Amino acid sequence: MSRLDELIQELCPNGVKYEKLGDIASYSNIRINALEVDQDNYIGVDNLLPEKQGKTIAAYVPTEGSIIKYETGDVLIGNIRPYLKKIWLADRDGGTNGDVLTLQIKDRVKISPKYLYYVLSSEDFFYYDVANSKGAKMPRGNKEMVLKFRIPVPPLPVQEEVVRILDTFTELTTELTTELTARKKQYEYYRFTFLENTGNSAPKMQLKDLARVFRGEGITRKGSIAGNIPVILGGQEPAYYINKANHNGEVVVVSRSGASAGFVSYWNEAIFITDGFGFEADENVIRPKYLYYALKARQNNLHQMKRGAGIPHVNRKMLEEIWLLVPDLKEQDRIVRMLDEFDELNTNMLSGLPAEISARQKQYEYYRDKLLDFKELKPEGDDTN
Repeated sequence: MSRLDELIQELCPNGVKYEKLGDIASYSNIRINALEVDQDNYIGVDNLLPEKQGKTIAAYVPTEGSIIKYETGDVLIGNIRPYLKKIWLADRDGGTNGDVLTLQIKDRVKISPKYLYYVLSSEDFFYYDVANSKGAKMPRGNKEMVLKFRIPVPPLPVQEEVVRILDTFTELTTELTTELTARKKQYEYYRFTFLENTGNSAPKMQLKDLARVFRGEGITRKGSIAGNIPVILGGQEPAYYINKANHNGEVVVVSRSGASAGFVSYWNEAIFITDGFGFEADENVIRPKYLYYALKARQNNLHQMKRGAGIPHVNRKMLEEIWLLVPDLKEQDRIVRMLDEFDELNTNMLSGLPAEISARQKQYEYYRDKLLDFKELKPEGDDTN
């Protein structure tokens, strides 16, 4: 018998009480001046993304007005698309805005912040149906519905053991993710260094003089016909596939808005560009693939160009004014050949890690949902099965 089974048998053998989220937590109603936060403790909704989890600096920090205060141990949940399923347990005090739900536990002797975080990370919470009292679809503006979600509240020692087990799973996944991130950063560093050192004697030109830029077209999945043409919405992978294209051939795409704003990708096939900017290289001056590598080497700078509080975006003018080193075409071809080989080597080295991380994540989610599936304690006098 596991330690958790022993605790359940000892402390709650007949089941545990389920309570509405609103009975154990409430939304923060404390307002603070925007000047009281900085990049280290202001949490924009994009900071809730899994790879950030609130621990990287915000892309945008307000400088005036009042904002919502959060405290260490509060649970922060995204309240706008595409962040509805993003959640973070605050490890410091700070401020946020209305795009983030800030839940504060009323009695931490009764329920631990980390336990509540794990409960609200489950799939059940994000598919809440008020009529059936199950899940939490999290529609924007329906904060009251979220508070009706029912939480299993076992004795604190049971909560702590659940947290210990899930922390172990999380740490295993984090170790692999950290290794993957470190390797990617190493690759990005060498790519940038290589580009700068091989082209440092070359002239500099602005992007607007190197490529024709165009903005993608609006489209929806519902209003499209399925096909085999990838729709480039701005993320790292095609959003979906349709039966028509708005560009064919080599093009560099920079995503325009959302969490991936500023992301650079290269395509040499028929595609449909929507929420992004396409850059067609002037091949008398610059090779398309060299343009891709030159912009990719500045990926972090492009991400930092994002503006806007709710859904951040990069604008065309800022992109067009980027300066790039432009060696002669023969040198560009040599650089592209070297970086293609380096890219292939790096991809081969990293290929196994994402699959292992995905497997660990699925294992964690399976055990999380099993561990949180407590038998509900019947009210006194209830003899139903």
